[in-house]
Amino acid sequence: MSLGASPLKPRQRTGYPAMSDLRAAVVESVDEHRSRLVALSTAIHSHPETAWEEYRACQWTADLLTAAGFAVTPSYLGLPTAFRAIYGTGSFRVGLMAEYDALPGLGHACGHNLIAASSAGAGISLAAVADELDLTIEVYGTPAEEGGGGKIELIDRGAFAGLDLAMMAHPAPVDIAEARPFAVSHSHIRYDGKAAHAAAYPDEGVNANDAFLVAQVALGLLRQQLPDSVRVHGIMTNAGQAPNAIPDVTEGRWYVRAKSLAELAAIEGRVWRCFEAGALASGAVLTVTPESKPYAEFRADGFALASYRTNAQTLGRSFDTSASASRMNRASTDMGNVSQLVPSIHPYIGIGSLPATNHQKEFAEHCVGPEAELALTDAATALAWTAIDVAAARNR
Repeated sequence: MSLGASPLKPRQRTGYPAMSDLRAAVVESVDEHRSRLVALSTAIHSHPETAWEEYRACQWTADLLTAAGFAVTPSYLGLPTAFRAIYGTGSFRVGLMAEYDALPGLGHACGHNLIAASSAGAGISLAAVADELDLTIEVYGTPAEEGGGGKIELIDRGAFAGLDLAMMAHPAPVDIAEARPFAVSHSHIRYDGKAAHAAAYPDEGVNANDAFLVAQVALGLLRQQLPDSVRVHGIMTNAGQAPNAIPDVTEGRWYVRAKSLAELAAIEGRVWRCFEAGALASGAVLTVTPESKPYAEFRADGFALASYRTNAQTLGRSFDTSASASRMNRASTDMGNVSQLVPSIHPYIGIGSLPATNHQKEFAEHCVGPEAELALTDAATALAWTAIDVAAARNR
């Protein structure tokens, strides 16, 4: 990957309110590293890697931080596509989360290429003021956000403990300050039946496909009685191989979302009974296997959130508060589990993509180019300024 200069020049930063020397140093550092940050984002976008397979993205992000003077631990806590990069030895520990996994079949239709680059940029710019603010800056490469629960795996191995602040900014169609994600569980569903010739010996088969059909009908009826805060959705990934053979195996992936882990635990039993109904009706054997531990709801730190909002507005960004525009803030994330452990924020940075929205191929196309690059540098700057504000408040 080349980290050469970008053909686009940094945005002219005129007309801002007077900034402290520390905030000015952040702006200078982001502008200095802009071409390398854009090159990182573009390279990750051009080479999408799905959960637990992000070897190139992980290495490229770690290399950029190493070149900026960070001490990098690869394969952090035994996860091959995770890393931890540290700069400074101060008493106030700031953690930046770099996500870089892509979606199967959709590439970077959630913009994680921008997350990796903006978190790296925020960390590098904070390194310029680490001594003055008594900071330790920690950038974490966090794999498998799109269903694999990479941050949860890291938490279980001891990561993030003792951080004073954890942050990242996620691309969205418009700017939204506060994350309010659903809690979510991810499950692999499998029915095992018995194959048979569909015309000659149908009575000797146990139709695993019928089991899934019964379950989906039951789920469709259940939705009428579910709270507005609950979402149940999924796909079949294996529905048989030939129309003249009764399917002996069907498989799928299913998500259950709720406003909190407590509500999720209360709802899941009703969902699983729908799948059990498929097994009961067909005679197939049901196996439900969690794909990760549940993602928690997000708990935003009030002071840091207010600071980020002000800082983003200072950069000229405008927050869209309409109900239709701000729906992305309900998307589940394993950053919710981090927020249960340490003070955290997870704002959304707008890339001007409407009508395209996250998890569409058209959104992926908007995650590179001038608007995306502006979002990248604004996110890096606003996150770094927020860390300055929180650290300064601690020292008052």
